[in-house]
Amino acid sequence: MPEQGKIDRTALFCDETEEYRTPAEADPGDDVVIRFRTARDNVSAVLLHVGRAVVPMAKRSTDALFDRYEAVIPVRSRQIRYCFEVISGTDTCWYNKLGADQPVRPENCFRLTPGFHTPEWAKGAVIYQIFTDRFRNGSPKNDVLSGEYIYLGRKSEKVEDWNSNPAAFDVGRFYGGDLEGVEEELDYLQNLGVDVIYFNPLFVSPSNHKYDIQDYDHIDPHFAKIPKDEGRCLELRDHTNRHADRYINRVTAPENLEASNAYFAEFMKKVHARGMRVILDGVFNHCGSFNKWLDRERIYENRPGYEPGAYISADSPYRDYFYFSDENGWPYNNSYAGWWNHDTLPKLNYDGSDALWKEILRIGRKWVSPPYSVDGWRLDVAADLAQKPSINHQFWRDFRKTVKKANPDSVIIAEHYGDPALWMMGDQWDSVMNYDAFMEPVTWFLTGMEKHSDEYRENMYGNSDAFFASMNRCMAKFERCSLDTAMNELSNHDHSRFLTRTNRTVGRLASRGAEAARTNVEKSVLREAVIMQMSLPGCPAVYYADEAGQVGWTDPDNRRTYPWGSEDWELIEFHRYAIAVHKAHPALKKGSFIRLAGGYQWLAYGRFTASEKCVIIVNNNRTQQTLRVPVWPAEVAPNCRMVREIQSIQTGYNVGHVTAEVEDGVMEVTVGPQTAGIYVYTADTLQ
Repeated sequence: MPEQGKIDRTALFCDETEEYRTPAEADPGDDVVIRFRTARDNVSAVLLHVGRAVVPMAKRSTDALFDRYEAVIPVRSRQIRYCFEVISGTDTCWYNKLGADQPVRPENCFRLTPGFHTPEWAKGAVIYQIFTDRFRNGSPKNDVLSGEYIYLGRKSEKVEDWNSNPAAFDVGRFYGGDLEGVEEELDYLQNLGVDVIYFNPLFVSPSNHKYDIQDYDHIDPHFAKIPKDEGRCLELRDHTNRHADRYINRVTAPENLEASNAYFAEFMKKVHARGMRVILDGVFNHCGSFNKWLDRERIYENRPGYEPGAYISADSPYRDYFYFSDENGWPYNNSYAGWWNHDTLPKLNYDGSDALWKEILRIGRKWVSPPYSVDGWRLDVAADLAQKPSINHQFWRDFRKTVKKANPDSVIIAEHYGDPALWMMGDQWDSVMNYDAFMEPVTWFLTGMEKHSDEYRENMYGNSDAFFASMNRCMAKFERCSLDTAMNELSNHDHSRFLTRTNRTVGRLASRGAEAARTNVEKSVLREAVIMQMSLPGCPAVYYADEAGQVGWTDPDNRRTYPWGSEDWELIEFHRYAIAVHKAHPALKKGSFIRLAGGYQWLAYGRFTASEKCVIIVNNNRTQQTLRVPVWPAEVAPNCRMVREIQSIQTGYNVGHVTAEVEDGVMEVTVGPQTAGIYVYTADTLQ
């Protein structure tokens, strides 16, 4: 029992889930019920502070452990921020998104933005990211040919050995992966449990990564269809890209562009028929120097149907799409601004071009509309579009209005590092790629590694206090509807693969070599990470081939091919089971999150709803541990049995159901080295 007159701060709880705010996502004119939890018979008053207003809360229910207080507040048009004052005799504390006794500041308050909704289908959805050139080659007919064109001074190369590793200079090397390859493996993805496919860029581009887009209006024929292909190089013209005629014949022929878009429309129908969805990569901060708007390589010059590019003519309709520093003569000779000073990535000028603004909005609308009906956008370097922050925010407001009007159920997820709060106010992004409240804290705790494998920190390795502090601080930046749709990745195309990070070795491809990315890796640590990925708030996002045991240093080595024929089937099956557990339990998709316990190299947290309670225990120690975990803060009954539904151990995993006793609100379990498990309690669990 708590000390008389002393607030039991460990029992205090509130968040922005439906259990503690109804409706969780309110509209102007709604009345919203706010709830707050305290220990039973422990406090004398709970006051809800809404702006400058103070609203006394009434005790509405009591159970064996907790009292629950309620108040009703009206919602108008402006964002509401609120926190709580808890009183017991002479003891008073404040409670906000950071917890009890934290600084009472506006940025730490709970937030309710009227009218801010994120798609229900996206909350906790399982995402599978595909770097298309490296997933599967379904049609060799559309492969990029060796010598088809020159890029960055080198001829394109068709890689004949699918299982060979990326090269240090990899941008012009093509393995032949395409959308037909993805279509062939839709059964595999669906059986894995995938809800959403997120594609790295698919639009016309001369690189394998396609973050240097040439034509936003068409799917690259090398990923789709090339019905017109004369199979030979045409007579070469004397211009910058001496191999461009061959490239034109295969990529920009109208028949190929139209066939590729038509194929993609049919592909989308097949994905949707399975109940799955697709998110496209929107690279709108910069384009490629090949782009028809700039045309530095003179691919489109004097071609019917194309206006002169901004690099070609001062009279180009696209001249204000870019930032030029020298307007004294033409051509500009690389005097335009490039992203990170790369002249192949010309920066787009949102500060000075209304025409560009409208064009990108049109593109954003086009692909979420029929006949493609894509389900959303992932936005590349989204915070950096304009030089003036006010213009950047306004563009994304317009983008959201345009995209959501065309497809109200679409999702908008941005690449972003740092505090995303100003971008997720209900008028711009739905959510972000979750580096700060997932990838980084999980990686530091389990491996001690920085996400590029560029640094190792002993003080972060196994530091559960640092893990929970980071999670608490960073999750507080989200409204709950954004947190539930955040993309929780262990790996992606920009960072080293997580399995390589488990070797706790600082390095890159150039310094360590390809084989070292696989040396001393620990699948048991990857499985621990997957258990956390499937049980922390947000959308589990699997980078293609992680589930098959692929390794790799950071870019370009993280873009190795899917290892068809030599995949790790045990690891694939583990992912399948872990995904199934995630999808089977609403508490793991939309439930409240709470810290339960932690020590060196181990931690425990809870996810819970009114009807279901989950406890996750991770022991990253290399020795067996007997742990006493207080589970009552996750609203588990004081004396009951929990069922362990999945457990990863050092040598494998187990999905047989095992019970664990809870006595006086504490679950004592003995767990092996490098073990992670998910325990579940519901009202009908065997008592």
